[in-house]
Amino acid sequence: MGIEFDDDRVDVGGVDDRRGGGGIGLGGGGLAVGGGAGVVGLVIYLLVAVLGGGDGGSGSGLPQLGAGSANSTGKQESRQELSDRCNSDGALDEYTDCRLIKVYDIADSTWEDEFSRRGLSSSYHAPQLAFFDDAASTGCGQASSDVGPFYCPADEEIYLDLDFLDQLQKEYGAEGEFAQAYILAHEYGHHLQTLLGTEQQVRQAQQSNPDQENEYSVAMELQADCYAGAWSVLADQADSGIDLTKANIAEAQKAAQAVGDDRIQKKATGKVDQDSWTHGSAAQRKEWFTTGYSTGDIDQCDTFGALGL
Repeated sequence: MGIEFDDDRVDVGGVDDRRGGGGIGLGGGGLAVGGGAGVVGLVIYLLVAVLGGGDGGSGSGLPQLGAGSANSTGKQESRQELSDRCNSDGALDEYTDCRLIKVYDIADSTWEDEFSRRGLSSSYHAPQLAFFDDAASTGCGQASSDVGPFYCPADEEIYLDLDFLDQLQKEYGAEGEFAQAYILAHEYGHHLQTLLGTEQQVRQAQQSNPDQENEYSVAMELQADCYAGAWSVLADQADSGIDLTKANIAEAQKAAQAVGDDRIQKKATGKVDQDSWTHGSAAQRKEWFTTGYSTGDIDQCDTFGALGL
């Protein structure tokens, strides 16, 4: 199911395009926040490397995205070339990267407005959106495309490898354009947690209570799902946002379920180990996305309280 946008204008100003060898890597410490697919990437990597006989890297047979990735041949676009392509007729239908940049733009304007409404304008700024292939040097360390989409709080960037995103949809059933939007919105939710101080509080709590480290991680991931749901309805209500359908929301809910820890573990090993969960079950992820969507209120996204933390 496609996404209907209120307008076709795309602003590439927040994009850090590292495909084809471009972009500037940032060294340093920190801990990347796995989001819609972080743990999925690890599972796929292990399956390929251990069970499939491959090397587990980008040469392990992951499919090419085709039209959605203009840099699949290694050509590095300038910012102006990217802007020209993404603002050409039909670009949002033809190019996945342009469509995700549009989603990112709408997330930025939506959350800027919401922070302003809450009297938090001074606390808000957008993350960067980094596209990369194979690997990237980040503020959280070196990352392979096998880890999937993630957000790094140290450099406040959302990292996406489009070929992996395509693999995620094909292998785990997270299909549809709004399913991709949900994954990006989830990662943007982690940025909100950084801005609001939640990320730092969670890391401190994990250090103080190592036995509950995974429980805090689950609560953090479910809250990002809830924020993604809230963004969906807020963007739908905005003048320059997205005109959502029931089918779009169903795609997001299905994607949330597809990346539940129980679904991933079952597919990878045939077993489910709840004690090792870091993102939450399929049911939990769908529930919290739906909570955000049904309320449009991030105050209703207290996953920590719901889990007794």
